Amino acid sequence: MINNTVKTKWSKKQTVLNSFLSIPNTFTAEIMSEQGYDALTIDFQHGMIGFNDLFTMLQSIRNSGVTPICRVSSLDHAVISKVMDAGALGVICPMINTRQQAEQLVQDCKYPPLGIRSFGPTRANFSVSSNYFYEANEGTFCLAMIETQEAFENLDEIASTPGLDGLYIGTADLTIGLNQGKLVPGFDRKEPEMIEAKKKILEAAHKHGKVACLHCGTPEYAAQATEWGFDLVTITNDVRLLAGAAGAHVKKFKELTNQDHDESDKDTNPSSY
Repeated sequence: MINNTVKTKWSKKQTVLNSFLSIPNTFTAEIMSEQGYDALTIDFQHGMIGFNDLFTMLQSIRNSGVTPICRVSSLDHAVISKVMDAGALGVICPMINTRQQAEQLVQDCKYPPLGIRSFGPTRANFSVSSNYFYEANEGTFCLAMIETQEAFENLDEIASTPGLDGLYIGTADLTIGLNQGKLVPGFDRKEPEMIEAKKKILEAAHKHGKVACLHCGTPEYAAQATEWGFDLVTITNDVRLLAGAAGAHVKKFKELTNQDHDESDKDTNPSSY
């Protein structure tokens, strides 16, 4: 089986650096795959990506050695099976709020006797392993997103689910969920209560031998999260990187040429999303 860089780094207690792909394009995926990330997550939930896009994006990053992950749209057996059959080595599933849902996620990601995934690794049998059926359960991983008040209240039950590899904090939705809309969604929260919540999720994951993952907006916050003990940190996505770099260049040009700054108040900081 091809090397799963994420699982290899976790076995060595090293932090994984991840980013998200939301643009449905093979060239941008290829560019991102050559920048030094350990993993790239194709966003099948909020990204503008269909299955045909996902399939060719997986092909475009294959030679980079980057571990391909997919954030699926929901806890859907058919979707999970299809992206894994296409060659995703990891699955991130949103809105896992209960132990029962976490158990279903594991079932959908694992072949018998550990789960109920049906056999048909159309691409994975070539791109991942010719012995895929016997190696997939150990060689792939699944992460449950914690992003609601209900999930936060069920942390121990979710984290103790057999076969689940870890918890992934969906910071934007968690911010909304824990504050009843009093705080706007955002990644790099500095409010004491939000930092405490993230650390509580981290502690619950590690208590049950699972990894803890955090979605961040900036390298600075991701570095801080690494110091806290997170096992995987995501730094923004291709959309925000493109918008941020382009916006910064336009702003700098207008400053240097003393042009009108009416548009300069646009927020291009990825950490605000």
